Amino acid sequence: MPNITLSLPEEIKRKMEEFPEINWSALVKKYLEAKISRLIWKEQMLKQLESEKEFDEEALRIGDKIKENVWKRLKKEGW
Repeated sequence: MPNITLSLPEEIKRKMEEFPEINWSALVKKYLEAKISRLIWKEQMLKQLESEKEFDEEALRIGDKIKENVWKRLKKEGW
């Protein structure tokens, strides 16, 4: 498994040392996994929204065509 190195201010390092029972590496790993999952989810939702936007635009075009045809029919009927 690859390793990474973090640079922290001394103040944070001292505060971390006050809690030796915490596995800081595991905590950071868990945070990174959660963050990556959220970013992947966000990308998937953006792609889905983009495809829905295309669908919505097509639905609006169809709706406009229907309104136009209804308006023409109503004008013929004397409305």
